[in-house]
Amino acid sequence: MKLKNRLAFITGGGRGIGRAIALEFAREGASVGVAARTVDQVEAVAREVTDLGVKGLALKCDVQNTGWVNDAFAEFRAHFGRGPDIVVNNAGIAESQLFIKSDEPMWERHLNTNLGGTWRCTYAGLPEMIERGWGRIINIASIAGKTGAPYVSAYAASKHGVLGLTRSLALEVAAQGITVNAICPGYVDTEMTSRGIENIVAKTGKSAAEALAALKRMSPQNRMVTAEEVAALAVLLASEEGRGINGQAINVDGGTVLF
Repeated sequence: MKLKNRLAFITGGGRGIGRAIALEFAREGASVGVAARTVDQVEAVAREVTDLGVKGLALKCDVQNTGWVNDAFAEFRAHFGRGPDIVVNNAGIAESQLFIKSDEPMWERHLNTNLGGTWRCTYAGLPEMIERGWGRIINIASIAGKTGAPYVSAYAASKHGVLGLTRSLALEVAAQGITVNAICPGYVDTEMTSRGIENIVAKTGKSAAEALAALKRMSPQNRMVTAEEVAALAVLLASEEGRGINGQAINVDGGTVLF
């Protein structure tokens, strides 16, 4: 098992990419704390983790709030006896709007959740990693964090920030047994994408099938990637086999973006 005896803290762990990573980590031997605002969902995922023969812990956490983050990490340490070896910053939001129709609260939500949440959880977990001389920070970003896209300026800006944080921190801790990387998915077959399709339907009058087909055509493979494909890369980055990968932003998008 690639992650035997490792401890992982995963935000946004109740569904989609977060859930897929939690289960794949558990299959590889890691015990997992899954954190999100939706308690019933993280409790369900924690049970799935436990059913795979390792320890699972459900944590209520809003990554926009420093107090909630610190409390979640304290509960994690109390339960497992120490802090996580691996932190996966997956919690995020994605709203679409014309820039001139967006407002300050929308920008604050994206920056505070997508970038601020990544900073808070990294800040909470990193000191013990430095003490132990081993750790993995895995940030779930987006190809929009590399290229931008119309109607999602707040989202794209926040994900660009995640990549800047990833690269800068990776250089700071490279000699301390810690790697910091980002995964940049394209459109993933998750609930978040389903909400995006609903938004396209509402704003354009296209059918859901037409909207889905348009999203698929953005990939040279003419499909959306799966959460499990993202999880497979996360396992590599979290493992010893991935120790030479540091400061990278790796696309999982079927070839949509080639840098």
